Order: sequence, then structure tokens, then C-alpha cells
Amino acid sequence: MNNGNSRIKTADIVILGAGVMGAAIAFHLARRKAGKIVVVDKGHVGQGGSGRSSALIRMHYSYPPEVQLALVSLHMFEHWRDTVGEQGDFRKTGFVRIVHPGETQRLKQNVEMQRKLGVNVKLIDRVELKELEPDWTVDEVELAAYEPDSGYGDGAGVANDFLARARELGAAYLSKTHASLRIEDGRVLGIGTGDGEIAAPVVVAATGPWTRPLFQQAGLDLPIETEYHQVAILKNAPDMKGGGCACIDSVTATYFRSDAHDKFLIGDFYGQRGADPDNFPQRPSEQELEEIIERACRRVPKLENAEVMRGVTGVYDMTPDSRPLLGEFPSVGGLLVCAGFSGMGFKISPAVGLVMSELLLDGRGKTVDISSFCPGRFAAGRPIKAEYEYKDD
Repeated sequence: MNNGNSRIKTADIVILGAGVMGAAIAFHLARRKAGKIVVVDKGHVGQGGSGRSSALIRMHYSYPPEVQLALVSLHMFEHWRDTVGEQGDFRKTGFVRIVHPGETQRLKQNVEMQRKLGVNVKLIDRVELKELEPDWTVDEVELAAYEPDSGYGDGAGVANDFLARARELGAAYLSKTHASLRIEDGRVLGIGTGDGEIAAPVVVAATGPWTRPLFQQAGLDLPIETEYHQVAILKNAPDMKGGGCACIDSVTATYFRSDAHDKFLIGDFYGQRGADPDNFPQRPSEQELEEIIERACRRVPKLENAEVMRGVTGVYDMTPDSRPLLGEFPSVGGLLVCAGFSGMGFKISPAVGLVMSELLLDGRGKTVDISSFCPGRFAAGRPIKAEYEYKDD
């Protein structure tokens, strides 16, 4: 079923991809009555990376525009019912950032920058951290950043909520529809599908790890590489405190968070490059999961007695500076890119949808300046480098 694809011949804006990004863009455009909007997905809403996301919500970045995007998004997550009319699933657990011992000064500088931008964050020492999270071993931690307002959400839920509201506001949605780009004389003309072409002066590719092959089919290229990731979900050990802070921990190269009050999720910083987003292992290897859990146990020793329930796998869309490509493709008028989120897209997706809609309707991102994320920055020799970047940013 493709929801009446054969009846749609024209659109003002076609959005490829119905994950959190495509759905958020559609929602913000529909809210501003931006004309005939058509969202196209080769599968179903939230079925790609969004449904596999660990869905951390945190403000801690070393690059100010990312902090701003995260802050605008947090406000939407906190007021989800007012924003999209649904209950939402944002769990406010608090968030902690632990950096390498040699990077404490950078942590201080980044926290100062975040506070100036309006983030509710403070530096805490190991005594305060131990009080906050008694199950954690924190002997080597000099300082950590603590955000009481952060936590985690639900990727598939956010994509579904945004798209449902966009459709109520008049956007059309075609599921199970493969698309190709139609380009002529340096301009996008629309898309091709199995049921014919949809003519449109604007096409937005919010297609995550499928973006590079989509562009390559049209003779274009983007610096996006895929990276395979594995996540472990454990049942808490009997004496573990449930529902604690989310954490990104450079020392163990893991991130982790509670999952409801009785489970614990652990993810890895790094993964193998070159994964096929249509054909990757759906189950993590036991050996790999053991290795990730072993590292997290250095921080949370009680995990040694936690039962492994299952694993989740997924594919990131990585760029050379691990930051997204947002904006018009340099050589094709009307073709916009919203991809390359390098594993951190969910938490900023509400704001990215907003600024992409502003870019289309107002000519620039007004809420947050996203010009530095332009897709042509690598070819122009302008990769993003934050002032106080961490080694593993």
C-alpha cells in the first residue's frame, strides 16, 4: 500500500524520509501553511534510525549552534502536548558528561559557553556526583557537567507524532515508496517513483544513511559514511538504583541511561564503517555486547550482575567533522540536504525541523544560524571545528 501515490503528480515541497528529521520538517512547514507538502518513505514512519535511536536528550555540545538547537528542542520536548497535541514520552532523568582527565579545562569552558546560551548546567565534583549516583565509581572524576533538565525520549514516537500532526495540517504521506531524484540543468525537478514522477521545485533529502546512495544515483556525491553501532539493554541487578541519570563517559567510551526504572541501556562511542543500511546484522554479537558492558562496568560495577535482555543495532550517517549537513546542495537549486547527524540527530530534531522550514520559507535559519552546517563546507575547506572540542567529539 502506498497511500495513493498514483494520484499525486505535483507538490510544492517533497520531503524524502519519514524519520524524526523528515517528519519534523513536514510538521513545521505544514504549521506555516507552506503549500502542498508530500513526505515519501521507502518503508514506514520512524522505521529507520529513529526507531533504533537510544534517544538521549542533552545539551552538552562543544559547538554553540548545536547547543542552541538542543535547547530549542528541549523546550519542545518539555511542551510536547502544546507543540504537537500528543502526550509525548520525554523522561527527565538528568544527564552527566564525564570527560578524559586531561580535558577538564575544556569541560569548564564548554559549560561556561552553554550557561551563557541559557542551558541549566553546572559543574559538580566527584563527591556531588557520588551523592547523585551512588552506584557509579567516580574516583578519577575531577569534575563533571550535570544537566538536571535532560534525559531521554522515544525516537519512533517523536517521528509518528510529528508526521501525524503534519498530516492533520494537510501534508500527504507515501509509505513503501522508493524515490529517485529528478535533476536537469542544475535544478531539481522533483522525484521519480515506481508509480511515476512527482514534480516539485523543492526536494529535501532527510534520508540518513541512505542519503549518499540516493545522491550517487543522480551523479552527485556527499561526504557521508555509514557506521554500524550496537547497544545493550540490561535488566537492573537487584540492588541497583533505577531511573538514574543519562551519561556520556569518555573514560569508558560508552554512553548509558536508565530505561524505565528496571532496565539499563549501554551504547558504544565507535563502530565499524561501511555498513549497508539495508543489510546489517539485526542482532549484536554476544562478544561485542560483552565488551561494551565490561567497559560500562568500570563506571557502574553493579552491572556485572545485571541480566542481558537484548541488543539493538543501527547505522549512523557520519560526516568528516561528525556534524550534520543542513542546507541546499551546492550545485543543484532546490535540492536540500538534512543528513549526516553522526548519531546525535534525535535530540536536536525538533529544532532542525524548525530551522529547515525557516531556510525554505525565510531564506535562512532564523531561530538558530545553521549556515556553518552547509553541505558544501568540506569541498570549500571549511569543516566545523569547535573552540574547545574533546578528543572524541
